[in-house]
Amino acid sequence: MFKQRKHKTFKYKSRFSEDGDSVDTQEDKKEFVSKWRRESIKSDTKIKGGMSMRFLILALVLLLICMYLLEKRYM
Repeated sequence: MFKQRKHKTFKYKSRFSEDGDSVDTQEDKKEFVSKWRRESIKSDTKIKGGMSMRFLILALVLLLICMYLLEKRYM
């Protein structure tokens, strides 16, 4: 009875893409993925040396307790 609205569709085409070089783009994608994996492995090794958040919070709480006890003792 009532005409239902259809979803809007768009025919998007990137202005930088070229349809004729599909083989080259596949090789570029493979090269990009391999480079990304190498960089992600490098960044993972850098993070392992840092302190955990749990340790930092525990150290802060202990510092606050020590400050409170020292203030109470000497005042």
